[in-house]
Amino acid sequence: MIDRAYCQMMARYNAWQNTQITTAAETLDDAALREDRGAFFGSILGTLNHLLWGDLLWMARFDGGAKPDGEIGESVNLCPTLATWSAERFRTDGRIRLWADKVRALDLTGDLRWYSGAQGREVSKPMAQCVVHFFNHQTHHRGQVHAMLTAAGCDRVGDSDLVFMPDEASWL
Repeated sequence: MIDRAYCQMMARYNAWQNTQITTAAETLDDAALREDRGAFFGSILGTLNHLLWGDLLWMARFDGGAKPDGEIGESVNLCPTLATWSAERFRTDGRIRLWADKVRALDLTGDLRWYSGAQGREVSKPMAQCVVHFFNHQTHHRGQVHAMLTAAGCDRVGDSDLVFMPDEASWL
């Protein structure tokens, strides 16, 4: 289903998109970032926080590292400011890329088991499916943020098409 190359490509795509989102979000003031825009997680900052929280939770399941504090309902408050979010986002994107660079075919087989707070029960799913979900969850919520940024008047959101991801040197 998937392999290391897929994980590396998606980790790189994630970092590229987060760089673009950060650049666009930095053009807005704090009130605009916190304005409830009717999205599931309310605001731009709330959605960015939820996305980061989810990435940290999934990475803890994948690499055994630290998981975020709080439950899903508290995820919108993970970072109090865009600057704090941006620094943590950068670190987390590095963590994701390091994991992707080390993942082995064997690591992507079998089932992943965890307690799901959202489901209120133990869950077991194929590891490869969990990894695909992880990257899909990122894309889903970044799409929401992209729409909110565009609606807020940001003209620097940029392209989000995976097939148009530039060489890394051009966006770092």
